[in-house]
Amino acid sequence: MLVATVAPIAAPVAAQTLDPEQVALADAAMDQADAADPQSVSASDRGDRGDSFYCGERRLGQWFYCERPKAEVARPKAAPAPAQSAAERMKAISAQLDELKARAILEPTEENVIAYVRFQREQLDRASTFSDTWQRALWQNPDIDYTLQRPVSTVAKRAWTDNRTADRDRVLSALGQRYGMFYFFAQSCAACEVFSPILRSVADSHRITVMAVSTDGGPSHQFPNYVVDSGQRKRMGVPLATPALVLFDTATRKTVPIGFGVMSADEIMDRIFMLTNTKVGSDY
Repeated sequence: MLVATVAPIAAPVAAQTLDPEQVALADAAMDQADAADPQSVSASDRGDRGDSFYCGERRLGQWFYCERPKAEVARPKAAPAPAQSAAERMKAISAQLDELKARAILEPTEENVIAYVRFQREQLDRASTFSDTWQRALWQNPDIDYTLQRPVSTVAKRAWTDNRTADRDRVLSALGQRYGMFYFFAQSCAACEVFSPILRSVADSHRITVMAVSTDGGPSHQFPNYVVDSGQRKRMGVPLATPALVLFDTATRKTVPIGFGVMSADEIMDRIFMLTNTKVGSDY
Protein backbone atom coordinates (compact mmCIF):
# COMPACT_ATOMS: atom_id res chain seq x y z
CA MET A 1 0.00 0.00 0.00
CA LEU A 2 1.01 3.61 -0.49
CA VAL A 3 0.89 4.35 3.24
CA ALA A 4 3.41 1.68 3.99
CA THR A 5 5.95 3.28 1.67
CA VAL A 6 5.93 6.55 3.59
CA ALA A 7 8.43 6.56 6.47
CA PRO A 8 7.07 7.90 9.77
CA ILE A 9 9.99 10.25 10.24
CA ALA A 10 9.34 11.83 6.88
CA ALA A 11 5.67 12.54 7.53
CA PRO A 12 6.11 16.22 8.37
CA VAL A 13 8.26 16.74 5.29
CA ALA A 14 5.72 14.92 3.07
CA ALA A 15 3.07 17.29 4.22
CA GLN A 16 5.12 20.07 2.77
CA THR A 17 5.95 18.45 -0.61
CA LEU A 18 2.95 16.37 -1.65
CA ASP A 19 0.83 17.98 -4.31
CA PRO A 20 -2.98 17.73 -4.21
CA GLU A 21 -3.04 14.71 -6.49
CA GLN A 22 -0.71 12.84 -4.18
CA VAL A 23 -2.80 13.76 -1.12
CA ALA A 24 -5.92 12.45 -2.86
CA LEU A 25 -4.16 9.20 -3.68
CA ALA A 26 -3.01 8.90 -0.06
CA ASP A 27 -6.55 9.43 1.21
CA ALA A 28 -7.87 6.75 -1.09
CA ALA A 29 -5.16 4.37 0.04
CA MET A 30 -6.00 5.08 3.71
CA ASP A 31 -9.68 4.39 3.12
CA GLN A 32 -8.73 1.07 1.50
CA ALA A 33 -6.54 0.24 4.49
CA ASP A 34 -9.34 0.99 6.91
CA ALA A 35 -11.73 -1.18 4.94
CA ALA A 36 -9.23 -4.04 4.89
CA ASP A 37 -8.37 -3.73 8.60
CA PRO A 38 -11.26 -2.16 10.56
CA GLN A 39 -9.44 -2.68 13.86
CA SER A 40 -6.56 -0.42 12.86
CA VAL A 41 -8.61 2.75 13.30
CA SER A 42 -11.50 2.99 15.73
CA ALA A 43 -14.76 4.71 14.88
CA SER A 44 -14.14 7.36 17.48
CA ASP A 45 -10.70 8.07 15.98
CA ARG A 46 -12.20 8.47 12.52
CA GLY A 47 -14.88 10.79 13.85
CA ASP A 48 -12.45 12.93 15.86
CA ARG A 49 -9.63 13.30 13.36
CA GLY A 50 -9.32 16.68 11.79
CA ASP A 51 -7.17 15.62 8.81
CA SER A 52 -7.83 12.34 6.97
CA PHE A 53 -4.16 11.80 6.18
CA TYR A 54 -2.30 12.75 9.35
CA CYS A 55 -4.97 12.19 12.00
CA GLY A 56 -6.57 9.04 10.57
CA GLU A 57 -3.47 6.87 10.82
CA ARG A 58 -1.92 7.09 14.31
CA ARG A 59 1.28 5.40 13.15
CA LEU A 60 2.29 8.62 11.43
CA GLY A 61 2.66 10.40 14.76
CA GLN A 62 0.47 11.81 17.53
CA TRP A 63 -0.90 15.23 16.67
CA PHE A 64 -2.41 17.06 19.69
CA TYR A 65 -4.81 19.02 17.56
CA CYS A 66 -6.27 16.03 15.76
CA GLU A 67 -8.79 15.16 18.48
CA ARG A 68 -11.65 17.58 18.85
CA PRO A 69 -12.47 18.70 22.41
CA LYS A 70 -15.64 17.04 23.65
CA ALA A 71 -18.39 19.34 24.82
CA GLU A 72 -18.96 19.17 28.54
CA VAL A 73 -22.40 18.01 29.55
CA ALA A 74 -24.12 20.81 31.41
CA ARG A 75 -25.22 19.61 34.80
CA PRO A 76 -28.39 21.15 36.21
CA LYS A 77 -27.61 23.49 39.06
CA ALA A 78 -29.26 22.73 42.34
CA ALA A 79 -31.89 25.29 43.28
CA PRO A 80 -30.75 27.48 46.18
CA ALA A 81 -32.47 26.79 49.44
CA PRO A 82 -35.16 29.39 50.19
CA ALA A 83 -34.06 32.01 52.69
CA GLN A 84 -35.54 31.50 56.14
CA SER A 85 -37.77 34.36 57.26
CA ALA A 86 -37.20 36.24 60.50
CA ALA A 87 -40.39 34.79 61.99
CA GLU A 88 -39.23 31.26 61.16
CA ARG A 89 -35.85 31.96 62.76
CA MET A 90 -37.58 33.19 65.91
CA LYS A 91 -39.70 30.03 66.04
CA ALA A 92 -36.58 27.91 65.61
CA ILE A 93 -34.83 29.73 68.46
CA SER A 94 -37.86 29.30 70.73
CA ALA A 95 -38.10 25.63 69.84
CA GLN A 96 -34.41 25.08 70.55
CA LEU A 97 -34.67 26.91 73.87
CA ASP A 98 -37.65 24.78 74.91
CA GLU A 99 -35.81 21.62 73.88
CA LEU A 100 -32.69 22.52 75.85
CA LYS A 101 -34.77 23.43 78.89
CA ALA A 102 -36.77 20.20 78.75
CA ARG A 103 -33.59 18.17 78.33
CA ALA A 104 -31.96 19.94 81.30
CA ILE A 105 -35.00 19.23 83.48
CA LEU A 106 -35.51 15.60 82.44
CA GLU A 107 -31.79 14.81 82.30
CA PRO A 108 -30.20 17.26 84.77
CA THR A 109 -26.59 16.58 83.93
CA GLU A 110 -24.04 19.35 84.20
CA GLU A 111 -23.58 19.32 80.43
CA ASN A 112 -27.30 19.73 79.72
CA VAL A 113 -27.75 22.49 82.29
CA ILE A 114 -24.76 24.44 80.97
CA ALA A 115 -26.01 24.11 77.38
CA TYR A 116 -29.42 25.49 78.38
CA VAL A 117 -28.02 28.37 80.46
CA ARG A 118 -25.59 29.41 77.73
CA PHE A 119 -28.24 29.40 75.02
CA GLN A 120 -30.64 31.28 77.28
CA ARG A 121 -27.94 33.86 78.01
CA GLU A 122 -27.42 34.39 74.29
CA GLN A 123 -31.11 35.17 73.86
CA LEU A 124 -31.11 37.50 76.87
CA ASP A 125 -28.17 39.40 75.38
CA ARG A 126 -30.03 39.64 72.09
CA ALA A 127 -33.13 40.98 73.85
CA SER A 128 -31.02 43.54 75.74
CA THR A 129 -29.49 44.74 72.48
CA PHE A 130 -32.94 45.11 70.97
CA SER A 131 -34.19 47.07 73.99
CA ASP A 132 -31.19 49.39 73.89
CA THR A 133 -31.59 49.99 70.16
CA TRP A 134 -35.32 50.63 70.66
CA GLN A 135 -34.61 53.29 73.29
CA ARG A 136 -31.95 55.04 71.18
CA ALA A 137 -34.30 55.08 68.18
CA LEU A 138 -37.06 56.74 70.24
CA TRP A 139 -34.68 59.40 71.53
CA GLN A 140 -33.54 60.32 68.03
CA ASN A 141 -36.92 60.06 66.24
CA PRO A 142 -39.61 62.10 67.99
CA ASP A 143 -42.29 61.04 65.50
CA ILE A 144 -42.32 57.52 67.00
CA ASP A 145 -41.85 58.50 70.65
CA TYR A 146 -45.24 57.95 72.31
CA THR A 147 -44.08 59.49 75.61
CA LEU A 148 -44.16 62.91 73.94
CA GLN A 149 -47.94 62.40 73.57
CA ARG A 150 -48.50 60.77 76.92
CA PRO A 151 -45.53 61.38 79.25
CA VAL A 152 -44.48 58.74 81.73
CA SER A 153 -41.78 60.54 83.69
CA THR A 154 -42.86 62.21 86.94
CA VAL A 155 -42.16 65.82 85.95
CA ALA A 156 -43.57 65.57 82.43
CA LYS A 157 -46.61 63.62 83.59
CA ARG A 158 -47.44 66.25 86.22
CA ALA A 159 -47.23 69.01 83.61
CA TRP A 160 -49.38 67.03 81.18
CA THR A 161 -52.00 66.35 83.88
CA ASP A 162 -52.15 70.02 84.88
CA ASN A 163 -52.67 71.10 81.27
CA ARG A 164 -55.29 68.44 80.75
CA THR A 165 -57.19 69.49 83.88
CA ALA A 166 -57.18 73.13 82.78
CA ASP A 167 -58.55 72.19 79.35
CA ARG A 168 -61.19 69.97 80.94
CA ASP A 169 -62.38 72.67 83.34
CA ARG A 170 -62.57 75.21 80.53
CA VAL A 171 -64.69 72.85 78.41
CA LEU A 172 -66.99 71.84 81.27
CA SER A 173 -67.59 75.45 82.30
CA ALA A 174 -69.29 76.06 78.94
CA LEU A 175 -70.77 72.57 78.61
CA GLY A 176 -74.01 73.46 80.36
CA GLN A 177 -74.97 75.79 77.50
CA ARG A 178 -75.45 72.81 75.16
CA TYR A 179 -75.57 69.64 77.23
CA GLY A 180 -77.66 68.33 80.10
CA MET A 181 -77.60 65.05 82.05
CA PHE A 182 -80.18 62.41 82.82
CA TYR A 183 -79.59 60.63 86.11
CA PHE A 184 -81.42 57.32 86.58
CA PHE A 185 -81.57 56.20 90.20
CA ALA A 186 -83.67 54.07 92.55
CA GLN A 187 -84.61 54.66 96.17
CA SER A 188 -83.70 51.06 96.96
CA CYS A 189 -80.25 51.41 95.34
CA ALA A 190 -77.51 51.72 97.97
CA ALA A 191 -74.94 52.79 95.37
CA CYS A 192 -77.23 55.65 94.36
CA GLU A 193 -77.06 57.04 97.90
CA VAL A 194 -73.29 57.20 97.55
CA PHE A 195 -73.23 58.55 94.00
CA SER A 196 -75.96 61.20 94.23
CA PRO A 197 -73.91 63.70 96.36
CA ILE A 198 -70.93 63.32 94.01
CA LEU A 199 -73.02 64.08 90.96
CA ARG A 200 -74.67 67.02 92.74
CA SER A 201 -71.28 68.63 93.41
CA VAL A 202 -70.15 68.23 89.77
CA ALA A 203 -73.42 69.68 88.44
CA ASP A 204 -73.27 72.67 90.79
CA SER A 205 -69.59 73.47 90.19
CA HIS A 206 -69.99 73.46 86.38
CA ARG A 207 -73.59 74.68 86.17
CA ILE A 208 -74.87 71.60 84.36
CA THR A 209 -78.58 70.82 84.50
CA VAL A 210 -79.43 67.34 85.80
CA MET A 211 -82.79 65.66 85.24
CA ALA A 212 -83.14 62.96 87.91
CA VAL A 213 -85.38 60.01 86.95
CA SER A 214 -86.56 57.52 89.59
CA THR A 215 -86.86 54.01 88.20
CA ASP A 216 -88.86 52.71 91.21
CA GLY A 217 -90.81 55.86 92.06
CA GLY A 218 -88.81 56.60 95.24
CA PRO A 219 -87.42 60.08 96.05
CA SER A 220 -83.83 61.37 96.10
CA HIS A 221 -82.55 63.68 98.82
CA GLN A 222 -79.98 65.31 96.51
CA PHE A 223 -82.43 65.78 93.62
CA PRO A 224 -85.80 66.58 95.11
CA ASN A 225 -87.21 67.71 91.74
CA TYR A 226 -87.02 64.19 90.31
CA VAL A 227 -89.51 62.60 87.92
CA VAL A 228 -90.72 59.02 87.80
CA ASP A 229 -89.62 56.93 84.82
CA SER A 230 -92.43 56.84 82.29
CA GLY A 231 -90.50 55.34 79.42
CA GLN A 232 -87.53 57.72 79.23
CA ARG A 233 -85.01 55.00 80.01
CA LYS A 234 -86.43 52.67 77.37
CA ARG A 235 -86.57 55.37 74.68
CA MET A 236 -82.95 56.28 75.33
CA GLY A 237 -81.86 52.66 75.23
CA VAL A 238 -80.42 52.81 78.73
CA PRO A 239 -79.98 49.37 80.38
CA LEU A 240 -81.85 48.66 83.58
CA ALA A 241 -78.95 49.47 85.90
CA THR A 242 -78.62 52.10 88.59
CA PRO A 243 -77.08 54.50 89.07
CA ALA A 244 -76.86 55.44 85.38
CA LEU A 245 -75.65 58.75 83.95
CA VAL A 246 -76.49 59.86 80.40
CA LEU A 247 -75.38 63.04 78.61
CA PHE A 248 -77.97 64.71 76.40
CA ASP A 249 -76.98 66.95 73.46
CA THR A 250 -79.69 69.60 73.00
CA ALA A 251 -78.34 70.56 69.56
CA THR A 252 -78.46 67.06 68.01
CA ARG A 253 -81.08 65.58 70.39
CA LYS A 254 -78.80 62.60 70.91
CA THR A 255 -77.88 60.82 74.13
CA VAL A 256 -74.38 59.71 75.12
CA PRO A 257 -74.10 57.23 78.03
CA ILE A 258 -71.39 58.34 80.46
CA GLY A 259 -71.31 55.35 82.76
CA PHE A 260 -73.01 53.10 85.27
CA GLY A 261 -72.30 52.56 88.95
CA VAL A 262 -70.45 54.78 91.40
CA MET A 263 -67.93 57.18 89.84
CA SER A 264 -65.72 59.84 91.38
CA ALA A 265 -66.06 63.51 90.46
CA ASP A 266 -62.82 63.46 88.46
CA GLU A 267 -63.95 60.35 86.63
CA ILE A 268 -67.28 61.96 85.71
CA MET A 269 -65.55 65.07 84.36
CA ASP A 270 -62.89 63.08 82.49
CA ARG A 271 -65.52 60.95 80.78
CA ILE A 272 -67.60 63.95 79.77
CA PHE A 273 -64.52 65.73 78.42
CA MET A 274 -63.36 62.68 76.44
CA LEU A 275 -66.81 61.93 75.01
CA THR A 276 -67.42 65.50 73.86
CA ASN A 277 -64.00 66.95 72.99
CA THR A 278 -61.55 64.20 72.00
CA LYS A 279 -61.28 61.88 69.03
CA VAL A 280 -61.24 58.15 69.46
CA GLY A 281 -57.65 56.94 69.87
CA SER A 282 -56.13 60.39 70.34
CA ASP A 283 -55.64 59.92 74.07
CA TYR A 284 -53.82 56.58 73.99
